[in-house]
Amino acid sequence: METLGISTKVKVRQCSQCQGDTECYCNTCKRDLCLQCKEKHVIDLHTKHHDVVIYREKFDYIPRQEICVRHPDRFCEMFCQSCELSVYFRYLEHRQHQIQDFRTVYQIKRQQHRGIIDNIRSETLYNCGVLLARIQTDIKTCPPQICHRQSLLMSTKAQKLKNVINTVVCDVKRYRGLLIDRIQHQKRKMSRHLTHIQNYEDRYEQSANRAVQFLLFIKTSRVPQMKDTPNLPQLLRGIPEIQMTTAKRHVEIDECVKLTSTPVSHTSVYVKDVSEVSHISCVMSDRVWVSDIDRLILIGTSGGTIHRVTNRTRLCEMGLHTVNNSGELIYIDRKRNIKKLSADNETVSTLLRMKSRWIPLCVYCSPSTGELMVGMSKTITYTSKVARYNSSGQRILTIQHDNTGHMLYSHPHYITENKNGDIVVSDEERVVVTKRGGRHRFSYTGPQSGSSLSPQGICTDARLHILVCDEDTDTVQMIDKDGHFLSLLLTPEHGINEPRSLNYDDKTHLLWVGSSDTNRVFVYRNTQRRYSLTDNPDRDADITKASSYE
Repeated sequence: METLGISTKVKVRQCSQCQGDTECYCNTCKRDLCLQCKEKHVIDLHTKHHDVVIYREKFDYIPRQEICVRHPDRFCEMFCQSCELSVYFRYLEHRQHQIQDFRTVYQIKRQQHRGIIDNIRSETLYNCGVLLARIQTDIKTCPPQICHRQSLLMSTKAQKLKNVINTVVCDVKRYRGLLIDRIQHQKRKMSRHLTHIQNYEDRYEQSANRAVQFLLFIKTSRVPQMKDTPNLPQLLRGIPEIQMTTAKRHVEIDECVKLTSTPVSHTSVYVKDVSEVSHISCVMSDRVWVSDIDRLILIGTSGGTIHRVTNRTRLCEMGLHTVNNSGELIYIDRKRNIKKLSADNETVSTLLRMKSRWIPLCVYCSPSTGELMVGMSKTITYTSKVARYNSSGQRILTIQHDNTGHMLYSHPHYITENKNGDIVVSDEERVVVTKRGGRHRFSYTGPQSGSSLSPQGICTDARLHILVCDEDTDTVQMIDKDGHFLSLLLTPEHGINEPRSLNYDDKTHLLWVGSSDTNRVFVYRNTQRRYSLTDNPDRDADITKASSYE
């Protein structure tokens, strides 16, 4: 730039991912972002939880340019907590109130609402875009379909209407005399009714002079109600009507995410206080409960122990714990009772006392209903079952036999629930799936007919796929909701040996995998956001490539 012969160089900060001008900054990954890259950054599954701010907030810069409401010629300097209003410091009315620097209050309020802001950025706006794309498609496809459908329906309904009219004409001629008599009868009844009402009105008007007579009259008389009012003959009852129904649109998971060609390693967490990872229960995206045969601990993403449960069972390495929607741990203790640990890890309460000879082997809390599903076995008779309990501890369902009366379960190891309500159980040599009401749907015994399966940890993903660890092949297999084999999702080639436990986080779409070979938890991602809402695979590929540099 040259002004009056003086040359001045101006440096413009460019986006870390393209050549655009920087307008935002990510405090998490320390990157400058233009507006276009920022929009991709906040919806990408890898980075949607990052703290993205406008660039000037990188330096905690908040200009004092807000005009005081009471003093238009002054700028606000403080914030009144009592009035929840930014004010001029010398405004006497607020001196007795709790006043703070408004920049400090702004930072506190912004941090409190960060979760809401992130959700709007990464979920709400994206889902609105998905719905908008679907609506735009509907606008193009609906009119021709409606015209075609109307042409078929209207011709059919026109013929029906013609038939009804012909019938009505005949009925009118036949019932004409009957209708006239009915109308005359109703007319006479109405006349008598009006006379009685008029008499009542006259008595009321004269009640000032003859109050006693009026009281006697209303005691012994009453205003009759017309019960036999005229009914119109339903002559047009059979005429079909064209109706339009409306329903709230919902974003389907297939419209938002897609499967990647192969799972990508996201991170791994070393857990020093366990010998292996037999079971995993996610509390939040950065906190999970893990267990081996002796210990049950809560860890963070760094692997450090946050809390430890000591009063737990040592029966076997199975799905002995779960987490409800409130973040509370539910587990089987040494006395085979089912306990609940509060979210603050302070209070332990008993949910179920197992008084019978049935031994609980695994437990799962339904995220949709909050009900408990318990897999249990009786060693004397070698029988097993799955029982469902409501929030009050009452048994509402027992699943034990298939449709032909045969035993469904041999020894339930792990239990979970699919998004369609199916109950999925990892049994001795197969995966058993029943409907929510207990009716047997299918049993999965391996990827091929005649193959063997030794299922361990099990979970379902957002697309209703069932993921199961197979001890025989040391793989994680993916099947669809109807039991058809899809793929070997994880093999030793993906860096994990002897996978034994699984947990899928619906919020981050991350798959947590525990191994009996090591005390390390592996985290994988096998889904990615659909960035293009108009089926453009090239655009998706470009954005996926850009996000790989995060």
